[in-house]
Amino acid sequence: MSLRALWVISHEKGENASVRFSRRFATAEHRAKSLAGSTYTAVPEDGTVLQLLLTELGLSDPDKPYVALRDDCLHRQQSPALELRIDSLEKGVLWPVLAITQGPLILACLPLVDAPAEPRPPLASLLSVSQGLTFLAGLQSFLLSPGGKPDGEVIASRLAMLPQVLLQVCPLGTPLDVPQPGPPAAATAPAILGNQKHPAWKTGFHRGRAVVNVALVETVRSMQYGKLSRQDLWDVYGTVTCKCEVEGVLPNVTVTLTLPQNGSPLQDILVHPCVTSVDSSILTSNSVDNNDGSAFSGPYKFPFSPPLEPFRLCSYTSQVPVPPILGSYTLKEEENQLLVSVTLKLHESVKNSFEYCEAHLPFFNRDQMGTVEVKVSSGQIDVSKEKNLLLWALGQKFPKSREVTMEGRISFSGSVPGPTDPLCTELTAYIKLYFKVPEMTLSGCCLDQHSVQVYSAAKPRIITSRELVAKDYFIWNSTGRAPVYTAQVYL
Repeated sequence: MSLRALWVISHEKGENASVRFSRRFATAEHRAKSLAGSTYTAVPEDGTVLQLLLTELGLSDPDKPYVALRDDCLHRQQSPALELRIDSLEKGVLWPVLAITQGPLILACLPLVDAPAEPRPPLASLLSVSQGLTFLAGLQSFLLSPGGKPDGEVIASRLAMLPQVLLQVCPLGTPLDVPQPGPPAAATAPAILGNQKHPAWKTGFHRGRAVVNVALVETVRSMQYGKLSRQDLWDVYGTVTCKCEVEGVLPNVTVTLTLPQNGSPLQDILVHPCVTSVDSSILTSNSVDNNDGSAFSGPYKFPFSPPLEPFRLCSYTSQVPVPPILGSYTLKEEENQLLVSVTLKLHESVKNSFEYCEAHLPFFNRDQMGTVEVKVSSGQIDVSKEKNLLLWALGQKFPKSREVTMEGRISFSGSVPGPTDPLCTELTAYIKLYFKVPEMTLSGCCLDQHSVQVYSAAKPRIITSRELVAKDYFIWNSTGRAPVYTAQVYL
């Protein structure tokens, strides 16, 4: 795998954008020209790449939400692998341009695709795409400050070091490792430790205390309408990710997931190829077929020989009887005012201890907010009149009643129009919830240190965690029209 080009771009919300660093690799470019033949497209100047990237990422021309080259129905974008059209199709197309963003930084690269341009190969079959993204992720960690936040002085100093770093980790455009924080070290030959395997982009081996980290994250989505004529929808899916850092030959590991006695079986289970064996009944349970009550209900054992890099061990879905937070949202319009009434109730099965919990109430297609008179029974309200947004910070706990309310009125008497959304016209409005509950899963799936067995003389430290997070969690105004799905929300 090789890179044809690499770019580091900075911007301020799409403005004052500039290419802070770029590097072309002539050896890889020569190979690309030989492979592509008559379909070869040269990498354009940095200024052209900058404008094309900003357009594809939606960071340029905020007043033009529709750009034909980007938003046309015939143009099927597969982020983060972007397609850059150079002025016109006659001048060629650059694909796949990989890009990741972090605050004011855009990191992009153009990997060499060792395959015919037509028909275009699927992304999943291109090893260069996954390795390119891994390299960009390592470059992102290298450029940012230790806290993971952009810092101008840190970025400037790291960019000054980058040419020397690339000579070691990416000679001639071929990634051998990812950039590491700190001054560049002298190149040394890696020691051979047993028959340990490692990815092509990583030549080094772990040194230090052995650690096995296993994390379980369950994500809940919901669409609540507050109407008897429309059924509320929700679903839960979970992922188990692992990272094994052991010096020498990697050990065999077994992770076991267990459910409570009355828990619903896990469904739609997918496992990583490194899993050496699995009960066939685990993989046959799915959410599409009607269950007869005889589905496998655990324990779910996943023995595997781990790779060096972090990976997703398995994923699953779970059918839970109720969503974690039930909501009611009512809007009534009086002249140029809205009467707002909200009730949120935390279900008794959910742990009343949040890392964060917020409710966002946006209002679209109206004038800018004027007077806001809102009272809440718990938490704090932050008003953003420029965005026509109420942000309700509920904190880390619901009250003992597990119920919170909001009542009030909002006038829209500003001199300028607020934000627009073609979906949210008239009384069509929603609340979007953001929350995270540590050390809990909605399915009841259990993961702790006793769930992980490591067969190694190194006696590694075992770290486990589990959490419940909300994604696309909507509560729609019951007095307005809302989008309705005709079936359960499936993955």
